[in-house]
Amino acid sequence: MAIEFDHSTLGQRVLFGTGAAARNTLAALTGLDASRVLLIADRFTLELADEIAATAPVVDRIHDIVQHVPVENAEDAVARARATGADVVLTIGGGSSTGLAKIVARETGLPIVAVPTTFAGSEATNVWGQTEGERKTTGVDDNVLPRVVVYDASLMATMPATLAMSSALNAVAHAIDGFWAPRADPINRALGTEGLRALLPGLRQLHREPDSLEAREQTLYGAYLAAVAFASAGSGMHHKICHALGGTYNLPHAETHSVVIGYVTAFNAPFAPDAADRVASALGGDTSPGGGLYRLRHDIDAPRSLQELGLDESAIPAAVEIILPAIPASNPRPVTVADLETLLHAAWAGDPIE
Repeated sequence: MAIEFDHSTLGQRVLFGTGAAARNTLAALTGLDASRVLLIADRFTLELADEIAATAPVVDRIHDIVQHVPVENAEDAVARARATGADVVLTIGGGSSTGLAKIVARETGLPIVAVPTTFAGSEATNVWGQTEGERKTTGVDDNVLPRVVVYDASLMATMPATLAMSSALNAVAHAIDGFWAPRADPINRALGTEGLRALLPGLRQLHREPDSLEAREQTLYGAYLAAVAFASAGSGMHHKICHALGGTYNLPHAETHSVVIGYVTAFNAPFAPDAADRVASALGGDTSPGGGLYRLRHDIDAPRSLQELGLDESAIPAAVEIILPAIPASNPRPVTVADLETLLHAAWAGDPIE
């Protein structure tokens, strides 16, 4: 069969080095000729933020970070960027910090330097998200792609074990959902496959050896590849489900992804044999993709149900109404109301489906 596709590779500088976050961040800011930096950092990263601010030309700092980027927080950050005449946005923290910086960049055109402290992957994508009136809206805008990413595996050392596993499974979801997303092509499939090959052994080792920098580096490397694959492929069924659950019911981002990905994979795998083979191979080759992800979730003590994340089962019919219209036509398996209700009820209870 002839190969034909239209692929866009996003332009971004990546500085990867354990223990080098402060030095590489200053190098990134210098490379952008930054003279007035708006610093957005969650409260878990204040030590690094203080270290960088002592040398960098920081004109304002924002530490009030809320997941899913409420519109009120976004508007305040944009106003502060404009009022201070900022010329670069520096974000330190997880996906919520990066997400807030992206809205600033979307509205002002300012470049972002991102210093991630989780495996969220938002730093490698041109996707933004914002919540208003209990609905999360997402979009694509090249202005929100961070110009430079500074990766330092030592920054992940303070993540609680459960969050580390959920965050890594969020990265796994980027790779898998990219296999059947609207713009999936051979290049992002290759990136997603290599991402899984790094992520899955990395997160297993990280579960066994929480202090292993080697495991954190491998997981972080895999998370970056998975995010790049996701950025070019777009959002598939899995992400549409998780964005709705997060935005409407305020479920925690990474943990929701870690629960849902096994269910979407089990649902789609029979209709996507190439993707199923790639996932099964990365999991060890002797399991079904859905079953392997269920067992992985158990083995690494990740959250197992939407119920434990705080979703009320009675909310499922309304969630289906929000999610169904958003599922891309590219999904390999047709999705009905009954299908989606069955999937969400199983995810709510933590019961595997095959």
